Amino acid sequence: MPPIRFGRRAALAAGLALATPALAQRGWPAGRPIEIIVPFAPGGGMDAMARTVAPFLAARLPGARVLVSNRAGAGGQVGTEAVANAAPDGFVLGACATPTVLSQPIERPVRWRPAELTYLAQVVEDPCGLFVRADSPLRGLPGLLAAARARPGDVAYGTAGIGGDDHIAALLLEEAAGVRLNHIPFNGTSQLLVPLLGGQLEVGAFNISEALPLLRDGAIRGLALASEARDATAPDIPTYREAGVDVVFSAGRGIFGPAGLPEAIRGAMEEAFTTIFADPAWVEAAARAGLPLKPLVGAAYRDAALGGEAALKALWARRPWKE
Repeated sequence: MPPIRFGRRAALAAGLALATPALAQRGWPAGRPIEIIVPFAPGGGMDAMARTVAPFLAARLPGARVLVSNRAGAGGQVGTEAVANAAPDGFVLGACATPTVLSQPIERPVRWRPAELTYLAQVVEDPCGLFVRADSPLRGLPGLLAAARARPGDVAYGTAGIGGDDHIAALLLEEAAGVRLNHIPFNGTSQLLVPLLGGQLEVGAFNISEALPLLRDGAIRGLALASEARDATAPDIPTYREAGVDVVFSAGRGIFGPAGLPEAIRGAMEEAFTTIFADPAWVEAAARAGLPLKPLVGAAYRDAALGGEAALKALWARRPWKE
């Protein structure tokens, strides 16, 4: 997270001290509850991020109540559109998934433009990974690639949806390793775990935070992570690069609002997140929830969220991923 200079923080705090009474008179945030819409089913990494941060956000917005709701559908499109088209009054926010917020407008018509959304704070950067049931015959990424070469287009892997981070990571893996896999999209990570654990799905592609509970229980094994280095929470899982595949890819998860969020509301939210991220109690809560933190606030989050758009468009030109 980029350092925030004292002068800027002091100016922002002074501005908020003036803005907050006016906001309260207009009903924000002491009016109806602030809703954070998660565009995926309960139980996945997006859901965990939103539900962990929500009470901390409420505690730093005087008079606020923050509720989390799940509005799954179309690989995250339904919930994201609900946020993007909400009134810009601060009462409706969303859990933002990158690269999904960028990839879906590339592949199909959607009711948002990524550059127009209000990016408030990134919370998590969660490496993509490949996981199998504990008794799977597949051993490591080399074993998966060998199987894919022996059975081109037949080895099935499941993701939380078309054009999501795990799907994009798998396409990059296929491209780098010269193989083809069989993609099976589900409506959220929690939905693919049933066939994975039941033996009907060979490989699950999801993030390390989502895998940790099952790894600790011994129900699954990690084949590889698309991370820069081995993850401290699962040090036995090698990286793609260790298997000779130069792919690094993660999910960014944060909180966003619709376009045109008023400056006073946006500033109050950014200040709240800045304070949350510096709180040791937040760090402890995030660790308990298995959230791999990479906090970014305001403009820094916007730059990170939009920074991969050109590379995604180039990938789409080479390998359109809509099936």
